[in-house]
Amino acid sequence: MSDNQQNKSPFNRNKKGSGGPNKPDGDFDWSKIIKAVFSWGAVIIGAVIIMQFMRTGTVDSFEVPYNVYETLLQNDKIAEAVITKTDINDYNFEGTLKAEEKILINNRYESITKFTTYIIETDIPDQKKIWQEKGIKFTFTKDSNQWFTVLISFLPWILIIGVWIIFMRRMQGGGGGSRGIFNFGKSKAKLISESGAKVTFKDVAGADEAKQELEEIIEFLKEPTKFQKLGGKIPRGVLLLGPPGTGKTLLARAVAGEAGVPFFSISGADFVEMFVGVGASRVRDLFEQGKKNAPCIIFIDEIDAVGRHRGAGLGGGHDEREQTLNALLVEMDGFEQNNGVIIIAATNRPDVLDPALLRPGRFDRQVVVDRPDVNGREGILKVHTRKIPLDAEVNLKTLAKGTPGLAGAELANLVNEAALLAARKNKKKVDMFDFEEAKDKVM
Repeated sequence: MSDNQQNKSPFNRNKKGSGGPNKPDGDFDWSKIIKAVFSWGAVIIGAVIIMQFMRTGTVDSFEVPYNVYETLLQNDKIAEAVITKTDINDYNFEGTLKAEEKILINNRYESITKFTTYIIETDIPDQKKIWQEKGIKFTFTKDSNQWFTVLISFLPWILIIGVWIIFMRRMQGGGGGSRGIFNFGKSKAKLISESGAKVTFKDVAGADEAKQELEEIIEFLKEPTKFQKLGGKIPRGVLLLGPPGTGKTLLARAVAGEAGVPFFSISGADFVEMFVGVGASRVRDLFEQGKKNAPCIIFIDEIDAVGRHRGAGLGGGHDEREQTLNALLVEMDGFEQNNGVIIIAATNRPDVLDPALLRPGRFDRQVVVDRPDVNGREGILKVHTRKIPLDAEVNLKTLAKGTPGLAGAELANLVNEAALLAARKNKKKVDMFDFEEAKDKVM
């Protein structure tokens, strides 16, 4: 049996809302964040420049001071004008000259035929009389670009909010899918439905004793009324103990596959975040999902990440990990008798778990998944060599005897290395020599 076998299982496919194949959920990619900020900043700056051009007119129209406008007006240089109401006490005057004039603008003479300036509202009545006296053709229009002005005033806030959203989406893990910006407290558990391809006890080898102990769980999930009629209570939680690579996760999935019920999978590290209260909220959300899909199995891998002894950290009772553990303890002990939700957890460090987590009523049953014996190793090798063409001389029994102490993950790696070695030599089948060479490499 092997943890590597789990990765090949259809149950391990990515679901919506989970991280990509290369990066786990919640990893920061600062290069993407910085690139996004600069990209949006460039877009906004470009939009501001375009809006300013649209607001002040075409590029051959120059903005001039009010005294220059008065000089042109007194010297009868203006032929026509368009006056646009912009702000509450402000009008934009866009004038067209009778002929090209050289005007000093910003310490430089410019040849212009059009210009713009601003006139306050209280001066408009007097200015209209002068325009009429000078024979200037003028028209009043509404500001078609007024909404641009409003948008420009809001651009700094839009930029700040946009950057905040980008950071929040990165911090909550992935920035997309079902986890929106305000879903920090949503569980990251992946639901594996019973309608998909199943992992069963036939796919598990080398853990016969553990399988026997879990048969009762399977029977309860299939026929819960059989136990309830006699007043019996099934264990609410099962803790799988054992060294790394012995296939604890695969065993939990096999239980769900045998019972034909939904399977929620989550890591203990997924509960704890930098924000206080998020872990406890995710625990509550996970169990809420479990109750909606009952009967089901909730599997918590590496539970020691969240289930350590309380009071050992610097934060004391206010530590985020302890709040998450407290929420987990409450949810486990608050199950109704007939809701059909069973918790299976796995750890290779049972000594660090909080005693309250192990008491009857929570994880009241512990199943040891130890390294396999020679018969178990042979069974694991048979599972992993199902799809590998073997030479007739390959003896898995002999190979199992020559690999003492190896767990399922290590045996899976051994088989994989042998297949790779045979492929490099352009062989059509994997022979015993390839296994021996792979064994020297792995061990």
